[in-house]
Parts: sequence; C-alpha cells; structure tokens
Amino acid sequence: MYDRHMTNISVAHWTLDPVFAENTQIPVLAEVDVLVVGAGAAGVAAATVAAEAGKSVLMVEKYGFAGGAAVAGLSGTVCGMYLASDTGRGPEQVVFGFAERFTAELQARGGLTQPQVYGKTWTSAHDPLMWRETADDVMTAAGVQILYHTAIVGVIMDGARHAGAVLSSNAGFSVVKSKRTIDASGDAAVVARAGHGYVFGDDGRIQNPTMFFRLGGVDVASFRDSYGEDTICPLWVTERILAAREAGAELPRQKIWIFDTTRPNELLVNATRLTGADGRMLNVIDPADFTEAEIGGRHQVREYARFLADTIPGCQDSFVVDTGVEAGIRQTRSIVGVQTLRNDDVVQARKDATGICRSPWPIELHSGDRPKLHWILDDYYEVPYLTLVPETGEDIIVAGRCLSAEHEALASARVTAQCFEYGHAAAVATLISLDSGTAYGDLDGKLIRKEMNANGSALD
Repeated sequence: MYDRHMTNISVAHWTLDPVFAENTQIPVLAEVDVLVVGAGAAGVAAATVAAEAGKSVLMVEKYGFAGGAAVAGLSGTVCGMYLASDTGRGPEQVVFGFAERFTAELQARGGLTQPQVYGKTWTSAHDPLMWRETADDVMTAAGVQILYHTAIVGVIMDGARHAGAVLSSNAGFSVVKSKRTIDASGDAAVVARAGHGYVFGDDGRIQNPTMFFRLGGVDVASFRDSYGEDTICPLWVTERILAAREAGAELPRQKIWIFDTTRPNELLVNATRLTGADGRMLNVIDPADFTEAEIGGRHQVREYARFLADTIPGCQDSFVVDTGVEAGIRQTRSIVGVQTLRNDDVVQARKDATGICRSPWPIELHSGDRPKLHWILDDYYEVPYLTLVPETGEDIIVAGRCLSAEHEALASARVTAQCFEYGHAAAVATLISLDSGTAYGDLDGKLIRKEMNANGSALD
C-alpha cells in the first residue's frame, strides 16, 4: 500500500495553496484508496471501518496521537449516547455502532467511567491516555497506515475531483494520491483548501472555545456530598461564583460542570469561557485568536482552581494536574452540504429515512456567561446522510463536527458519540462509492443506513 519510491511529479496542473509555486517538484509518498484527515472520533471510526473492509487507508494527523478535541482539548466525556428524560429513570442508550465498539474497548481497559448525571441526561468521562492507546490499537489492527505529526497544506484536484493532498512534516513536503478523501479534521480543512463552500456558525457567530482541566488532590466523596451527583453545578455554587466575581475574581462563566474521572482523587472541570480581551468572539481558525484563547484559558484555569480550593468542600487541598494540549474547540467551519441539518430538525426530533446517526443530545450553546440548554426529552433526531457531502467537489466526504448544520443544530450534533457514527457512515459511503464507482452525492442514504445496521448501529 505504502509507496516510498519518491518519484517526483509536477504540480503545475493541480490546485494547491498559494505557497506552492507552479512547477514545484514534490515527491509522491503514497497512493491509497482512502485518505483520512484527522484522527478524532470521526477519523478513527472512518479509517478503521474502511481498512477492515480491505481498502488501503492512510491516516494523517497533526498531533502525535489520536483523539482530536476529546484528547487534545481534554473534553474528556463521551456525550450523546443516552436519552434525556424528566422521569428520573437511569441511562437508556440509543447510539451504538462504532461508538459502542470504541467505548466498550475503553471500558474494558478501565478508561471509561460509568454514566454520570448531566442535567436530564447522562455522560461518561474517559481517560485521555487510554483513548489514545485504544485508537492506536484499533487502527493498527485494522491495517491503517498512520502518519502522526503530519499536516495537510494543499489539495490535489483533477477538475472537480479530489485526487489527493499535499502533506507537510519535519521531513518536508510530500504528496499522497487517493481515490477518496474523508475530511475528518473537524475544521473542514480539506474542504476549505479546495475552495468548497463553508460557513462560520450564525452569520459568523460561533460557540466559545473553553479550556478543560483536571483537578487532583480532591476528597471526591466530600465534594459529591456537597456538590451533588449532577455534574452541572447547583445554584449555591453559581451564587458563590457570582460573589467571587464581585470581589474581583476572573470567573466569567457562572454555570460550570464537574465530572468524576477514572482516577482516584481527581475531577474533570469544564468552567472557562474564552473570549478576546475586548470581549469579542474568538475564532480559533485564526492563529492570533487561538493564541489568545490558549493564554487566557490557562489564566482562567488558575482562577477557577483557586475558587474551587477556597470555596468548595473536598477541594481544599486540590491542585491542577493538567489542561488540554489546546483549548477545547466546539465550532469552526461547517460545510455547505447537499443537505443541511436544520435547527427545527433537532427541536422537533425529526427522523429521516436516510439517517445515519441518532442524536438525543440537547442543544448546548456556549455563547454567554452560562450555556443555553434545550433538551430533547425521551426522544432523538436523526442526521441525514447528505449532510456529510459537500455541495461541490467530487470524491470527498466529511465526518465530524464540520458537517452541514445550522448553528443551534450543530450545538447538539457535534458531540463525541455522534462523531464516531459520522465517521462510520463516511467509511460505509466510501466503500460503496469505491466498489460501485458512484459519486457520494448519488449514493442512496438508505443503503448506507442498512449497511451501518449490519455493523451494529441499530438504527431500525
């Protein structure tokens, strides 16, 4: 599969980022059936499913590990598996398939907590190191060729058809040729470089990034006795945050979430709200905004950790274990797709005959001093297949949070369990497309749904 003959090709007739001058000679690193860009939940699922079907698959990831926002951003939870309800019943799982497969492997390693109460629903926290190890093992066993520490810097086009990409690493530039490309970057990095359509949220307004942190040295039993079992903070904690803010503490978000982890004496804290120094929204596609989010996020982590140690029972001897490798990214680009997931689709729990994923997760919109939550009670909606297919371009599909969705719909559809299944769907579509020679946009979503059911997705 992996061609290292390093034959030079001319890129004069390919579409590349402007950094590549005409007639530049770049060595060919590989020719594969499937190129997957980004090793988050969606990318891991897509690469694994495609490789297990016998296709040659190259995974390209900018970090030295898999996990995306779940690991680099330390988001730390697998959200979107369980129904929400007002009835007080226990967790009822409605998302299966690759999401179930991966979480079961995590749990077998001791890397996943039991479901924890999150308002009206449930979520589980994972160990980020075990997430990386699980992804390594699953992809390697499937025969995926993995290139960590490698970024996409250009695309290769043959007319409207995606024919590969230009990679950059410490070894220099190289080319990978591919029959199909799965953009699982989360940021629609390949789609954007090819000039296909995308949007940023609601007329440019996107959700705030955050910076998770792990807090060690906690008497967790004492903490839970006072804080309660719900991971969303009780009113008295919000009141203490407001009082501390009045006294000069930098605590911009007053509704915070705190989860148990798989480790003793440790909590996972989602508390920060990252905006510009002038209060503006930060779009982390811009490295200047990303840098401001990182620096401001680390400062806020210390402020919230100090507040917890000074104020919350069980935290008096606590300390910051670590933060994410980067700020947690909730939203950047969304593609302009053949079909778009609408806000009303979520609110009305709409089903679709071509649905490739269920989602019971609430609209969880982070754009102020407290998140906006709109619950979908005792029900779920389905995400249509064609939301993964860009409106223009051929032989490319996306998987992950960059799917085509309206702003509030994305605030529900972007979470981890669903991203696993988007990757699963993108791989199934890719296999059918390769074997039949059919364009992604011409595939029957019902057939993809049927194949996913055969793989355990339990959509029907």
